[in-house]
Amino acid sequence: MIEIKVPELAESITEGTVASWLKQPGDHVEKGDAIVELETDKVNIEVPADESGTLDEQLAAEGNTVQVGQVIARLSSGSGGGTAVATKTKTEAATETAPAPAETKTEEVGEAKKVERREEHVASPGKGPIATPAARKLAREKGIDLSAIQTNDPIGRINVHDVTNHESKPAPAQAPQAPKAPAAAPQPAASGKDEERIKMTRRRQTIANRLVEVQQTAAMLTTFNEIDMSAVMALRKRRQEKFVKDNDVKLGFMSFFTKAAVAALKRMPYLNAEIQGNEIVLKKYYDIGIAVSAPDGLVVPVVREADRKNFGEIEKDILHLADKARNNKLGLSDLTGGTFTITNGGVFGSLLSTPILNGPQVAILGMHSIQLRPIAIDAETMENRPMMYVALSYDHRIVDGREAVTFLKHIKDMIEDPEQLLFEA
Repeated sequence: MIEIKVPELAESITEGTVASWLKQPGDHVEKGDAIVELETDKVNIEVPADESGTLDEQLAAEGNTVQVGQVIARLSSGSGGGTAVATKTKTEAATETAPAPAETKTEEVGEAKKVERREEHVASPGKGPIATPAARKLAREKGIDLSAIQTNDPIGRINVHDVTNHESKPAPAQAPQAPKAPAAAPQPAASGKDEERIKMTRRRQTIANRLVEVQQTAAMLTTFNEIDMSAVMALRKRRQEKFVKDNDVKLGFMSFFTKAAVAALKRMPYLNAEIQGNEIVLKKYYDIGIAVSAPDGLVVPVVREADRKNFGEIEKDILHLADKARNNKLGLSDLTGGTFTITNGGVFGSLLSTPILNGPQVAILGMHSIQLRPIAIDAETMENRPMMYVALSYDHRIVDGREAVTFLKHIKDMIEDPEQLLFEA
């Protein structure tokens, strides 16, 4: 019999939820085939079979929480299928079906007769305990229940001595009452209207808990600015065809903001940091998290070493990570270790919002919809320009307002004059 256990998930993850069984009892499983999909706080993980065999039983239902190392399924080895009974050797099967030796039968018969003789002296069900007439009379006089009396008689018969001994024993102490179970939380009264209750997924619960935790532990503040997107949009229009031909991916806005964020972080290093106890850890590398909407909630895969990548490499990474997120294929390595996050609510039409920190990071940049708005060019001229509001949320414990505002101003300057990005190290 082959046991399928919950594998080691990650250093900080000790349990998961059975998302779906990919194989059912009776299915043949080849070595390496995925048997079950587990949902963790961060990603979904498929658990493969280490050997070929047939799935005999599932020991956890979909939706159950399982611990690392827990046995969640069993396989029978070989391709014949069946249960554990089918795996017995021929010798074991022959031993089970062969008749017992004559000596064994004789012993069993003799023992059975002894049992029968003893049972002749034992009360039949419903007739109460066996007792001598004198013992019954004494028990009635004393008001003692015969069933409560213990006896050492070989056949279980109660005599006068047993009744007397029972009367002299102190009354057993009353068992303490078990504490009452706490009252169940009251359910909201039914409204009589059409409603549906949906259990939150493990990932959605984790997202909710961490967002609340960040707001309770960080001194979060947000500053805003607006950016004229005319120059970037014109540059994209001029270079799009050649960019696609050279990189096999479109030139989007995210690569501009990623490069601009890296340049601004180099000037304001405290925004590329985290707090550990009473120390500030300044990160000298730039792993930029890009928030992506996935079926089970928001995830933040990380573009590694964004400072060393060109526009094409960044766009490819973002496209690849977003595709993995939408198909629940992200690994833990895709989600851990980010130093700064960018989120773009504009793809859903958001005009302005306050992004929440992605702890333990201390800053997050929020992009929004591009909207034509009248802008004063000078004292006498107004023009309609494609404008975007941007927001920077930051942890005020280590980032001062001056640094936050200056950081956002750097972003604005580089996006409005994208040629500056060419001169950033």
